[in-house]
Amino acid sequence: MKYSDALQFARHLRKNQTNEEKILWEKIRKRKLNGYRFNRQFIIKHQHYNSIGFFIVDFYCHEAKLIIEIDGPIHNHQKKYDQWREEVLKSQEFEIIRFTNSDINKRLETVIANISFKLSNPTLSFE
Repeated sequence: MKYSDALQFARHLRKNQTNEEKILWEKIRKRKLNGYRFNRQFIIKHQHYNSIGFFIVDFYCHEAKLIIEIDGPIHNHQKKYDQWREEVLKSQEFEIIRFTNSDINKRLETVIANISFKLSNPTLSFE
């Protein structure tokens, strides 16, 4: 995938957010969470062997190098891809936390608390 294709797709994703992405975005946008700035549908370049590719992550905080992913039903069918993608991102020293749609819908305050904890304690895990 070329960067221009990734950019076009990221723009499409921003315009067509899931309900869960909209809910979380309202809680973390404009430095609402601990003063950290997040981007949504953010493009991250990676290199796999000799080819360059791009991942689009749901939310990204540059200051903390933190990626937040919200997993909907599609992720039940792409577990190997998600695992590989996470390994590539972690090899670039990104921190990744995942939540499900159900987490956002049923435990939003816990999700926010977990993100806040991770921002305040980057080397610790809440899992």
